[in-house]
Amino acid sequence: MLTEYQQRLRDRCLAAPVMPAPEPWHPVLDNSTPIGGLLGIGFATDPGTGHDLVMVVSTDGHGLFDASTGEKIARDRDPDPETGTPDGHPDLACPGLGPIAGVRVRIAGLFGGGLHATAPGGWSTDAVSPEWPHHRVLLSTDGGLHKGQAGETWWHIFDADYSELRAAGFSPSGRTLAVATSSDLSLWTRRDAH
Repeated sequence: MLTEYQQRLRDRCLAAPVMPAPEPWHPVLDNSTPIGGLLGIGFATDPGTGHDLVMVVSTDGHGLFDASTGEKIARDRDPDPETGTPDGHPDLACPGLGPIAGVRVRIAGLFGGGLHATAPGGWSTDAVSPEWPHHRVLLSTDGGLHKGQAGETWWHIFDADYSELRAAGFSPSGRTLAVATSSDLSLWTRRDAH
C-alpha cells in the first residue's frame, strides 16, 4: 500500500506529459536512433576531439557514436564472442572500437551497471515506473522532482512504454544525457560551458 506522499508523487509523475528537455539540453538526431536488440551502452572520450562517445552493445554487434552530433563513427558487426558482451567480466566492460580501440568501456544495461545520475549544474535524472513495468525518465534540477512542478524544475523527457529501459543517465563529463531501451538510443547534449 502506498503512503499519501507516495500516491501524490505517483500521481504527479503520471500526470506529466512527455516534454522537451529544457535549456541547455538539446536533442541529437531528433532524439531517437533505432538499435534493435540493444543490450547496453557506455561512455568514452574521443582522444582526438575530446567529445563524448557512446558505445552501444547490441545483439548485432558494437557501434560507436559521437554524442555531440549523433554520427556513427565505428561499427563492429562481429565482435569476439569472449568479449562481445559485458556479462563475462567483473567490470561489465567491452573492448572499445574505432578511435577508442584498446580502451575498455564499462557498459550499463541488461547485465547491470549504471550511468551517472547527476551532472554539473545541479542536474539529475531518475527512472521511475508509476505504471510498472513501463519506465519514465525524468530530468530535474536542484532536486526539482520533490520540490517543484513539471516543466519548471523537472521534466518528463522519455516514456519507455514500448520497449524495456536498459540505462538512463549522464556521461562522466556531464555534457551528454542518454536513454537506452531494448530498441533505441536517445541522446541530448548540453550547449553550455557548465
